[in-house]
Amino acid sequence: MTITQEQATEVDGITVDWDVPIGVSDGTVLRADVFRPTQAGDYPVILAMGPYGKGLHLADGYPANWRRMHESFPEVGHESTGRYQNWEVADPEKWVPDGYVCVRVDSRGSGRSPGFMDILTALQTRDLYECIEWAGEQEWSNGKVGLLGISYFAANQWQVAALRPPHLAAICAWEGFCDHYREGGRHGGIACEFVKGAQARQMNTVQHGMGSRGPTDRNTGRPVGGDVDLDDDVLRQNRRDLYSELLARPVNGAFYQERSADLSRIEVPLLSSGNWGGMGLHTRGNVEGYLGAGSELKWLEMHGDTHFSPFYNDRGLALQKQFFGTFLKDEQNGWMERPPVELLVRHPGERFEPRFEQEWPIARTEWTELHLCPGTMELRTSPGASGTLSYEPEHEDLRFSLPPVDHDREFTGPSAAKLRISSATVDADLFLSLRLYDPQGTEVTFVGSNDPKVPVGLGWLRASHRRLDVEKSEPYRPVHSHDAIELLVPDEPVDVDVEIWPMSIVVPAGYVLQLGIAGRDYSNEGTDFENAMYTMTGVGPFTHTDPEDRPAEIFGGEVTVHFGPDAPSYLLLPAIPAS
Repeated sequence: MTITQEQATEVDGITVDWDVPIGVSDGTVLRADVFRPTQAGDYPVILAMGPYGKGLHLADGYPANWRRMHESFPEVGHESTGRYQNWEVADPEKWVPDGYVCVRVDSRGSGRSPGFMDILTALQTRDLYECIEWAGEQEWSNGKVGLLGISYFAANQWQVAALRPPHLAAICAWEGFCDHYREGGRHGGIACEFVKGAQARQMNTVQHGMGSRGPTDRNTGRPVGGDVDLDDDVLRQNRRDLYSELLARPVNGAFYQERSADLSRIEVPLLSSGNWGGMGLHTRGNVEGYLGAGSELKWLEMHGDTHFSPFYNDRGLALQKQFFGTFLKDEQNGWMERPPVELLVRHPGERFEPRFEQEWPIARTEWTELHLCPGTMELRTSPGASGTLSYEPEHEDLRFSLPPVDHDREFTGPSAAKLRISSATVDADLFLSLRLYDPQGTEVTFVGSNDPKVPVGLGWLRASHRRLDVEKSEPYRPVHSHDAIELLVPDEPVDVDVEIWPMSIVVPAGYVLQLGIAGRDYSNEGTDFENAMYTMTGVGPFTHTDPEDRPAEIFGGEVTVHFGPDAPSYLLLPAIPAS
């Protein structure tokens, strides 16, 4: 059905239809902004739908990120005034001149679309399906729709692609999780506080009904959150308290599964682009999405740097356009000759070495068991002496170091730790970190997606969630079922497997890689940014400190790690042999 477009403006060859109504099957009318070439024609469509307010300019909503991106990559501002640039979606001034239509939709309950605000539900996924079909049938469309966006705008791609909309031709999920429990809500069973802050600062502020109390669209002068002002009680009734729902659901179930994707049903060509520094939300999802998708034509790309710059810089833009040019425009541009996997292998100093591979994990990986040796606090290829080491979870940790060598060593892929532990209480939260130290003993950190100083890798596990999904698990990638809570017997040892999210690091000669075991989040000296959205101490907003989820009387008890030939405690690393 073609719906009449409202209030068009034209600037520099781009016609913008503001607040176009899209009616969905339950009678709700969603609102979209459509950016299209002024010259009439049939064009492929790049579409995104989400809860962050289609009228909120990136510089207004995220000034620190806007500044950092333009300082680090001035090219982002080339051939674009930035007037239409919004958070985590394509810049129309970079796409429309190349013969694309860009469509941005406010999801129901958000921005200028009325309704109940909830995220990644089956209903919202159906809304996105219907928006895709609407876009594919418009007079300016060639019938091929691609989905492109970061984070939330990638996570919902996995879901809707599984529904197989007829007009959906390709998806590019850029730094987007696909498992709501394991990646978005509870890391190893431990509640992550990210969604509490994200909803308060990014979603509620542009909820439909904020009206004049919310931000203003700098292009139209209209309220980002709709033309109606609803009182606070009504706004609260019109949205789901996402963090409360998470706290109330410690095990995996229908709530999380509705918000996760059935990857096996995805058939469209896909490009999954992940970030080594995205531990805490997206890194795992991009890898799992790539591996699990049923698509015959699929590619994985892994990069570093921030959550936003690699998407908008010249390299990212070229990658996206080559991919979509192939599947939305039928261009013969060399994409089909591209190997399935491209890795920007990470070195200290924010140096990346691009390398193509045929698979993930890399077939030539030498899976290396490094045993935790309590006498020397080293990681060794053979077990050390028997014994135990204990720590107070909130005040102490254990550190085991891989001795330096006189040559570079690369570790790229998933990794895991097998530990024998006991607790003075009925449970324990394990926080594992992989850290790099230079020859002077100074920690080397990296620019991460949501924090400018992140370690090499992170992993988490609540001991009572130690049960494995045997069918899905691999030694290098344990998958926990999270369907039952199995409390510990105080002081009785159990074996646990801890997943450490995918990582890449070339450890230079003389440098030390270290495994940390603690009962709290990794932290460093931190970074201060003007207008930062949250405190940055090495994990960004992905913290796990809520006493409701982690009462001190349970998770503050002493934890003991057991060692020896009969007590396996080791780190499994993906060593990549030198070519």
